[in-house]
Amino acid sequence: MRALVIYCHPKEGSFNAGIRDLVLEKLYESGAEVRLTDLYKRDFNPILPECELDIYLDCPKNQQPVEADVADLRWADTLVFVYPTWWYGLPAMLKGWLDRVLLPDVAFLMPDAENSDIRRGLTHITRLAAFTTCGASWGLTQMMGAPGKRTIMRGVRSICSTRCRTAFAAHYLMDSSTEASRGAHLQKVAAKMDRFVDQGRENLRTAQA
Repeated sequence: MRALVIYCHPKEGSFNAGIRDLVLEKLYESGAEVRLTDLYKRDFNPILPECELDIYLDCPKNQQPVEADVADLRWADTLVFVYPTWWYGLPAMLKGWLDRVLLPDVAFLMPDAENSDIRRGLTHITRLAAFTTCGASWGLTQMMGAPGKRTIMRGVRSICSTRCRTAFAAHYLMDSSTEASRGAHLQKVAAKMDRFVDQGRENLRTAQA
């Protein structure tokens, strides 16, 4: 398993950092190769500038401004996102990473003479997970459509392998969380990660059989 972990939170020592550390621990315990992208620590620029938009469809020239991220994405067979949900969606820095890195001929293929719609480009990604925290309740988040979760678990999932396995967990009502609720959520994340890495080992055994 080659896991690329995309972490997006500005504050070290946050609960999200604890989730990140647990995710990394489970991946390392499984024997996975791991690369961590800490967007805030990198001071990643989420803005898609005019110069990049001008070459957006010019492949492979469009990859040059984010070539290290593209290389990580192509290296991985597993993607894990750890982030807070703000205003029901993804943090701007994480959304900007998607905008700038999930490019044509990298993450998806553009329509052409034979194909009227975009096609999957991340077919090598066989596992996708997202772990987040939400200030709102589960009910309010669902009423708003859970756009952050949809972006990752539907949008990104739609361009991964057709057999891509997924995992998702969110701690709702984070602003009124307690030590007990946070501890229970970490146990939930641990259990989901155990199943997640077991899927990876099973896929490896199947490939080697």
